[in-house]
Parts: sequence; structure tokens; C-alpha cells
Amino acid sequence: MEIRIATRKSELALWQARHVAEKLAALPQAPKVSLVPLSTRGDEILDKSLQKIGGKGLFIKELEVAMQQGAADIAVHSMKDVPAEMPAGFCIAAVLERANPSDAFVSGSDKGFADLSPGSRIGSSSLRRQAQLMACRSDIEVVPLRGNVNTRLRKLAEGEFDAIILASAGLERLGLQEHITEEFTPEKMLPAAAQGVVGIECLADREDLLAVLSLLEDPETKLTTVAERAVAATLDANCQSPVASFAVVDSNTLTIHALVASADGSNVMRESVSGNIADAEELGINVASRLLEQGAGALLAGNGE
Repeated sequence: MEIRIATRKSELALWQARHVAEKLAALPQAPKVSLVPLSTRGDEILDKSLQKIGGKGLFIKELEVAMQQGAADIAVHSMKDVPAEMPAGFCIAAVLERANPSDAFVSGSDKGFADLSPGSRIGSSSLRRQAQLMACRSDIEVVPLRGNVNTRLRKLAEGEFDAIILASAGLERLGLQEHITEEFTPEKMLPAAAQGVVGIECLADREDLLAVLSLLEDPETKLTTVAERAVAATLDANCQSPVASFAVVDSNTLTIHALVASADGSNVMRESVSGNIADAEELGINVASRLLEQGAGALLAGNGE
């Protein structure tokens, strides 16, 4: 069996695809694996915010078309970029063990987030990050920042920003962790659903692939991913909504924390729920339902979602 992996061309996407390829090649079936690098609209349109051009789903559409047309067999994604509702005919066949889920503060100086001067410019295109940053520091300015990891680091070095926010996992995967000034704890900045998780997508009817890919599944990561993505699905939120969710497993108990905020951080709603790991999806739905009872739907509508 040959497995062709559709992937974006960015350095981080290629790292993830090669990581999956190595794991597949190590299986007893020893399938032949090759990469199919593709360009996506999300990668090509860098002068507009993701909210204006259709959200992070633009990073994966071309990969799904390649699978539909038979040019590729699977696609590898950062799960935080995958919409909560999968398109008809597709599924997430497996998720790998979660890497660091934290958000990283990368400073242009030696200053930490709390030490930034009023009016400092922080680069981030995520409304989730913007809302939580401004909830802590209403005196800073969050400025849109697009591009791959190295492009963002270059813009910081050139002085366009006083600091930028990136996913710790991405920096670590590229060997760039020395740029991390500090990491936000979940209490300070709740991550995006499935942040730090690499997922493998394929056509839902490819039973031959599903059997092989299931061997790569990390059971605990599957539970936390299901719970966290259920929050976004229940809230009808997209990847750019100021919505966050983070689940942890302790023995047979799963605890999920969720957050909905106004884009300017002036209104932040939080909820947490714990229960049996067997009820991971229901726990995600439960915590989202509690947020809806608080008025989360109206808050998201007010953000223009």
C-alpha cells in the first residue's frame, strides 16, 4: 500500500507531514509513503484577516479536494485549524499524542507580558488570543499578524511589533523554542481546541486506510480532542471565534475548561465541567451549554460571528 500525504507547503506543515510519514513507515505494514505539497488560499492571501476571507478552513480545502480527486490519500493538519464540523464524506482518522498546548509570548526585548509598556503592539490574528490578552491588559494594542512562523518572527525582529503570540508546539517542532520569552498558563490564556495536536484526515469510506491510521491514534489525545471540539461545535463557533477549550485527563476523569469572550476582552465567560472519560463528547457539550445559558450566543453574535 502507498499512502500519499497532502500537506501545505509551510515549514511547519511539512514537518508535521514528515512526522506522520515516519510513524506510518515504522508500522508492521510498512506502507510506502510520499508527500503531496499543495498551496492553499489561506497561505496565498496574506493581506486580509482570516475572518474576512473565510476562516482557517481555507487552509485545508485544497487538501480535501486532492483526496476527493484521488491525488492524495490522507491530509495532515494542526487540529486547531480544522473546523469543528467535518465536511460530508471526510473524517479525522487519528490524532497523534498531544504536544505542548500552550500559547507562547515572544518578546522583541527582554520584557515579559506584564512588563510591557502601555500602548505596546502585540501581533496576533487570533480573536481568541486578542480577547484574552486584552482582558488582562486593556492598555495594549493587538495588531493583525499573518504568515508562517519564520515570517512572523522576522516581522518582530524588524520592529513591527513589541511582541507576538505563537503556539509553543509550532516553535518547538521547528527547533525555535529559544524565542519563547514566557508561556501562558491555561489560567492566563486558555488554548484553542486541540492546540498542539496533529490530526490525520481521510475519506470516511476508506476502510483500508482507517485500519492502518487507527494504529497511530493516541487514546488520551482522542478524548481531549473530542471534548474540546464539541465545545466549538455546540457554540457554532469557527476557528477564529473568541472561544477556547482545554481538557485534561486524570485517571478516569476528564475535566474541561471553556471560555467565550468579546473581541475586546471586556466580557469573558468561563465554565468548567468534570466527568467520566467515557463521556468526553457529552462533557464538551455540557460545558458549552452552560456558556450558552450565560449568554454566550449573544456575545458571539456581537463579535460578528
